[in-house]
Amino acid sequence: MSLHPPRVLTREQVLLASSKPISPAIKLLFLVLAIVGAVVFVAGAILAPDRAWSAFHANWLFWASMSHAGVVFVAVQRITTARWSRAVIRFMEAYVAFLPVAFLFLLLTLFVGRGHVFPWTHEAYPVPEKAQYYNGTFLTIRDIVIFGLMTVMGWWYIWTSLRLDVGRIPEAGAPWARGWRDRMRAGYGEERREIHSTHSLQGKLAVWTVLLFGFGWSGLAWDLSMGLSLHFQSTLYSWWFFMGGWLAALSLFGILVQIWNGYLNTADGLIEERHFHDIGKLIFAFTAFWGYLTFGQYLVIWYGNMGEETFFMRLRLMQPWVWITVTSVILVFVMPFFGLLSRAAKVFRPTFLLFALCSVAGLWLMRHIEVYPSKYGTTLTGGPFGPWEIGIALLYVGVWGWLYCAFMDAFPRMRVTLLTSPFRDEVQVPVDPETMEPLPAHE
Repeated sequence: MSLHPPRVLTREQVLLASSKPISPAIKLLFLVLAIVGAVVFVAGAILAPDRAWSAFHANWLFWASMSHAGVVFVAVQRITTARWSRAVIRFMEAYVAFLPVAFLFLLLTLFVGRGHVFPWTHEAYPVPEKAQYYNGTFLTIRDIVIFGLMTVMGWWYIWTSLRLDVGRIPEAGAPWARGWRDRMRAGYGEERREIHSTHSLQGKLAVWTVLLFGFGWSGLAWDLSMGLSLHFQSTLYSWWFFMGGWLAALSLFGILVQIWNGYLNTADGLIEERHFHDIGKLIFAFTAFWGYLTFGQYLVIWYGNMGEETFFMRLRLMQPWVWITVTSVILVFVMPFFGLLSRAAKVFRPTFLLFALCSVAGLWLMRHIEVYPSKYGTTLTGGPFGPWEIGIALLYVGVWGWLYCAFMDAFPRMRVTLLTSPFRDEVQVPVDPETMEPLPAHE
């Protein structure tokens, strides 16, 4: 063990190490992908509306759940008062940039594409209770309210995190966000007091953000994923769904940290091997948890052997879906679980990237398996992945990537204040933000 204290960089050093501009070519690439994907989607909505809207909805489920899970993971860092992630967590905070667009895409599906996505628009309800629950007006209102609240809460939380840094550094960043940065600086006071008042506020916001994630995505999972088959129900489905989004968020986070580490040329030692080890352990742990939920749901349905439940699993183990189902399970569980057992695999860049990519790709396939069999049964011709699915996937990759780059160009890329302030670790012992006196332990 080293007897030397850890090196603390100055604010200027952190800003210099993390401020390399994103290449315009990268942003242009994402923009081109978004435009091409939008053209494909519009063409598909005219020529093959069922396929186009199904692909649009499957991608929405993947990108929206993953983006919100990323914001919630950031909130969990506050709840646990984590210090290990301060240098890298801003790379995940940028997920929030997609949430307003995801809200608009949800409105588009609910008001324009509903007849091509949801069975309750044209199928008879199997029981009267489902006629009440899947009533179109009731479902539309509650899903808009739920996702709208989650979007507002997510942005509010990330705003407080950004403000703590923006208020202490010189004006810099993309011109389009200058007005936002000015509002963040308004009323910014003494550094120590701002750190504690922000920490106190985030403690409240973080708890509500996490609760909204669990309750909100339970309802959205039942409405927008499980509800694509009116004859199926499973109380464990919501857990399985939103923990899939959580695992995707962590896996993509690991990929992005690797990318930023290379792009910023290790950021002057701010991004270290221990970060990859910690993220790798998290991916491994939640891979195991996702596998537990998947098998737990399957096992109960299997031994219950009730027709209104078993058909859902049986359909996904028949042609043309079986190869996608098996592939997704291998990618999400088998490869990351056994591949990330060792420490070496977590910190060696090629293996880390391989298993993180497997997890993201497998969960993307899993979202399609949730949507397409319920829509088409075994009658789909021409294969489940055609030009519409590929083009609309490019739309989401382009939009998400472009928004992510815009966010990272507009705000500090690291938590500068909590990395450099002499008061950064005082938050481990909560104080009253008004008197700056330590709070009793029970508070």
